[in-house]
Amino acid sequence: MVIDFIGALASGLGLLGLVMLINRVVLRGRFGRWIYPATVALGMVAYTVWAEYTWPTRTMEAQPQLLLAGENAESVVYRPWTYLWPQVSVMIAVDRSETRVNPAFPHLVMTQVVRLARWQPVRGYLTVFDCEGNARALMGEGVELSADGALEGATWEPLNAEDPVLRAACSVAEEIENDRGSGT
Repeated sequence: MVIDFIGALASGLGLLGLVMLINRVVLRGRFGRWIYPATVALGMVAYTVWAEYTWPTRTMEAQPQLLLAGENAESVVYRPWTYLWPQVSVMIAVDRSETRVNPAFPHLVMTQVVRLARWQPVRGYLTVFDCEGNARALMGEGVELSADGALEGATWEPLNAEDPVLRAACSVAEEIENDRGSGT
């Protein structure tokens, strides 16, 4: 948040310097003094809009181990432009680096489901997905893996076969199985 404030301030002051230069050198002071605070405000708002709309892309590029499963775009009254171009505020991703598949149970995939929200801490949930049964179970208290790798004590929640997080987790599991089969 502090970095965004510094970025907005720098953008506003940078645009102010450019407008001051143009006003004094090229236009010989034809703009009134009102242009200076308006320029700072315009620069700060422009930076803020840019930062908000590029946040999802910049966040995912900074974390290549994450596979995006879904986004939540919203429109809000105090940002009227979001009614034309909704802004992504929450993303759900699957962490490839935390994904495990037991060869004895290849239809089950254990992975970290990550919730990324603008201005909120990142939250991760260790989850097991059943790719054949279209279900998920959170790894929590009382849920354990037996010696042979079977999941015990889990409460399975049925999912739609087209659930984006289920599809993402299962596609990562397929990548892992393909890598095992090719020997990499």
